[in-house]
Amino acid sequence: MSLIMTTLFFSIFITISLVPLFSRLSVRLHAMDIPDRRKVHKKSMPRLGGIAMALGVFTTAIILLPKNGFVNAFLIGSGVIVIFGLMDDLIGLGYKSKFAGQIIGALIVIFYGKVRIVTLGTLIPSSFCLSDWSSFLLTVLVIVGVTNAINLSDGLDGLAGGICLLTFSCIGYLAYREGMFAILLLAISMAGVIFGFLRFNTYPATIFMGDAGSQLLGFSGIVLAIKLTQESFSLSPVLPLILFGFPILDTLSVMSQRIIEGRSPFVADKNHFHHKFIRLGFFHTEAVVFIYIMQSLLVTSAFFFRSSSDRLLLSGYTIFSAIILAVFFFAEKSGYKIKRYDLIDKVFKGKLKILKERGILVRSCFLAVKLGLSALVLFTAFIPSTIPRYFSFLAVLFVILIASSYIFKKVWLGGIVRFIIYFIIPFLVYLSEKNAVAWMTHQYTLTYDLSFLVLAFFVILTLKFTRRQKGFKVSPMDFLILFIVLIVSIIPDQRIQIYHLGMQASKIIVLFFSYEFLVGELRGKLAGLSLVALATVSVIALRGLFM
Repeated sequence: MSLIMTTLFFSIFITISLVPLFSRLSVRLHAMDIPDRRKVHKKSMPRLGGIAMALGVFTTAIILLPKNGFVNAFLIGSGVIVIFGLMDDLIGLGYKSKFAGQIIGALIVIFYGKVRIVTLGTLIPSSFCLSDWSSFLLTVLVIVGVTNAINLSDGLDGLAGGICLLTFSCIGYLAYREGMFAILLLAISMAGVIFGFLRFNTYPATIFMGDAGSQLLGFSGIVLAIKLTQESFSLSPVLPLILFGFPILDTLSVMSQRIIEGRSPFVADKNHFHHKFIRLGFFHTEAVVFIYIMQSLLVTSAFFFRSSSDRLLLSGYTIFSAIILAVFFFAEKSGYKIKRYDLIDKVFKGKLKILKERGILVRSCFLAVKLGLSALVLFTAFIPSTIPRYFSFLAVLFVILIASSYIFKKVWLGGIVRFIIYFIIPFLVYLSEKNAVAWMTHQYTLTYDLSFLVLAFFVILTLKFTRRQKGFKVSPMDFLILFIVLIVSIIPDQRIQIYHLGMQASKIIVLFFSYEFLVGELRGKLAGLSLVALATVSVIALRGLFM
């Protein structure tokens, strides 16, 4: 379990640290996504975020994952996909060149990694087996098809990343149940880099993942899904269709419409599902959240019906697809648009108003958040009975980074503190849940756990009574986080519950949410948070090295 958590956190923080670098590099290389009539964004955006994601997963896999033929093939095949995607982001490639790169990547995982669709379960008669050639061609078709489906779904801020975060989370858990360790760690690593990237890509995004990132997500996801389901005796081979059902349906419907209208299926337009949601009157964030909900339904279905009849799964997906297509067809034919209500818009726009600086209640709540977060983070550093030596050495490095930045380059202080906070909080929460000190009795533990609820309450209360228009915002990513935490909390798996993963995730989210809230409200005045971070890493260093 510790390797799983290390893989997740390592991939998250590598990505978080690299995204700003590639954002600046995008500007220098003129790798910018220029708005046009078919795109939703209104200004030029850096689009090399996918390279930060790729480096996050590759670095994590090379350092932490056990090496075998499949892992090596996955990394090489993904590398080919990223290289072709990067070329497309920099100079632009035609669809033939894109297909060439995707086919090369598929061939690598098929022949080197032994990834192949060899059975369709009960969808075909038991007396009929896929020949080597039909198996090979079907596998190539599925890998290339899903890679492009995810690529084409990347049309709104956070959309492709959110869809794939849900999918990789499900793949990781199913691999955990099946004892497929390599697939588990690769899925966790991919989920980590997506989580880190969404920090910058949820609406309003500051960077795009580009073709390099979206193709990496699609290729990685379908390769892991095929490997998992084809080598398991208990999982239906139809599961990959369910896991990627929404982008697959989107791609097939769009291409079919283009062909019917006599146009090339590869010419871009504004007929994707996310475009249709916006034409129906949904706001950007509402469209993304609505698609997240549908993807959540598919992922949840894949989990609960993972061992069900293949024909039942296919029938369920067919009904789901028919409903989606019928709704869009009749809505567009009738010119229907959703009715807007002021109350609903104010609550669900995805933007929460920020702290007003006058008023006793608001100032008191904000002070409670500021002091509460500082106290909780610092107190958590004292709860683990032992601090790993490697964590202490990292803490020493963090002390040096904070001090050096404060003395020589204060403009870097905010970024360094953010990186350190995001790095140490998950580790501290994990260590405190895994092995608490003896003096943390049940009563103290209960009080400590309730303090997180109190902290979240004061954050929400502050947001409710504020009148400022700029600052912290709630994004569709928060929906993803809450959904995943809820699922983890209710999974009836003793191996999961023994580590209190739901409680750990909840605490981490509260601390992250509160930290981001304070950063948005302090408007660059981060001296207090810097001192808290410095004190916390100092405690970690001293406890690990001398106790």
